[in-house]
Amino acid sequence: MSERKAPMRRGPMGMGGGEKAKDFKGTIKKIIASLDGYKKAIGIVFVFAIASTLFSIVGPKILGNATEEIFSGIMRKFGNTGSIDFVKLHRILLFCLTLYIISGICSYIQSFIMSTLTQKYTYRLREAINDKIHKLPFRYFDGKSNGEVLSIMTNDVDTMQMSFNQALMQLITSITTIIGVLVMMISINIPMTFIALLMLPLSAIFMMSILKRSQKYFAKNQEYLGHINSNVEEMYGGHNVVKAFNAEEKMLSVFKENNKSLYEAGWKSQFFSGLMHPIMQFIGNLGYVFVAIFGGYFCIRGKITVGNIQSFISYTKNFTQPVTQLAQVSNQIQSMVAAAERIFEFLELEEEIYEKASSDITKIKGDVEFNHVSFGYTEDKIVIKDFSAKVGAGQKVAIVGPTGAGKTTIVKLLMHFYKINGGQILIDGKSIETYDVQALRRAFGMVLQDTWLYSGTIMENLRYGRLEATDEEVIEAARIANVDHFIRTLPDGYQMMIDEEMNNISGGQKQLLTIARAILADTKVLILDEATSNVDTRTEELIQEAMDKLMVGKTSFIIAHRLSTIKNADMILVMNEGDIIEIGNHEELLKKNGFYANLYNSQFEN
Repeated sequence: MSERKAPMRRGPMGMGGGEKAKDFKGTIKKIIASLDGYKKAIGIVFVFAIASTLFSIVGPKILGNATEEIFSGIMRKFGNTGSIDFVKLHRILLFCLTLYIISGICSYIQSFIMSTLTQKYTYRLREAINDKIHKLPFRYFDGKSNGEVLSIMTNDVDTMQMSFNQALMQLITSITTIIGVLVMMISINIPMTFIALLMLPLSAIFMMSILKRSQKYFAKNQEYLGHINSNVEEMYGGHNVVKAFNAEEKMLSVFKENNKSLYEAGWKSQFFSGLMHPIMQFIGNLGYVFVAIFGGYFCIRGKITVGNIQSFISYTKNFTQPVTQLAQVSNQIQSMVAAAERIFEFLELEEEIYEKASSDITKIKGDVEFNHVSFGYTEDKIVIKDFSAKVGAGQKVAIVGPTGAGKTTIVKLLMHFYKINGGQILIDGKSIETYDVQALRRAFGMVLQDTWLYSGTIMENLRYGRLEATDEEVIEAARIANVDHFIRTLPDGYQMMIDEEMNNISGGQKQLLTIARAILADTKVLILDEATSNVDTRTEELIQEAMDKLMVGKTSFIIAHRLSTIKNADMILVMNEGDIIEIGNHEELLKKNGFYANLYNSQFEN
């Protein structure tokens, strides 16, 4: 099943939507602990990031010296006392160029190491999540949608990857730049430094005002974007139904209304966030004006040189930029920590724990016994109350009953998908608790009502039943399932690709392929849960014939709503509200004229 990736909420100037973590400090500690194997690399990144920043910070001061040399040389020329010392000027410029080259090299090294580190870290996170998925009990997935689980591996890990790489680097460089630039500004002129710092409160006031107004529109923008996506998916997913009921105008009116709301929220959010840059630029230019005015005043009084004024103006620009970046980084870190919190919560979930195997599953005959089994998906709602039944090896057992009677639950318990609340399930006289879980499940072949095929060739999908099977064995299984002829009529035969949504084959054809896959598995126990529900009557007869051959010598559990398909079952278990209420074969149950007889006859009433 394909899930749409939810769009990441974005705020002004690429900032996150202000998503908050429930336990910020605790999650930060977990992130630091999870980086234990990368601390040396992070330390190297810190060193090179700081070095890169410091070397670039010194640059304006050196360029100021070059400007001062040019200005002094011009003044000396006018006074006929000398000229520009080009040797000294070249030496200053070469030294400045060297500093910038070293800064660039350090920046490249820290970016390379950080990118590699981030990719390795998120690679390990994805592996841990994938490994965790296979260890979680089925109860967890009963309460979660596919999208929620997929979002952790996709959206949350992607958020971690982008934010961790960008935010950490910006945090280091911004803090280093602010401290370094502040030191350089103070070293040039303390009064002018105070004047430049007065711009910070003004910037903060405007920034917070814009953020406050724009965030609500960004939230509405995301909300209506979700409505648009949902509306479009429904419209195209149910295109045939929309056409059949002439509902095009209604669907278009809904889309237009959502689109208009998205437009209103979109332009307002973009307008307010777009104000950020020109306002910050205006405040920055205002700072330059004050610096130039007071710089000129101090220069006349001999307290500062022309070169230092140029350097100070450069530092003023370099000072406001990292302050803005820190505001952006704070939201990025919030989003990163919120994503990390969900990831760690998932990784810390209680895993499915089974007793160590003491029985060998490879030599089982297929005797199955349910001994007073009780089970509930939740403790307060028992689905299977007191289920007892004995099934001999090689018997064909049908489980019937109304919807919600517990039929599918029984086979899930048999495959040890859930732990039972009470009683025992025995295979060859031994509790399933004593078998290795993975080996136990390999002893079962399964065909479900909801077909599952993955994106790949038909040959690959069939071989999923037994990975080591040869092509000839796969083809023979397809023949038994009466699907070989259909496959050979396809453009590429067994090598035809099944697309992600499985739209290039019909529902009945999917079911035939899953049945062939179960045949290839050649297991001791078969479970067929509405296996023929998606095929026509003729195909159903062919499948039934193939199944009869396949089930010889195998213990088979058949869940069916079409009672006509289970007439030849050795035993029929009739279930209602979690209990067996009747047992017998088809003829015996009809003679009883009870619950089964009523179910059977109701399917053939005119």
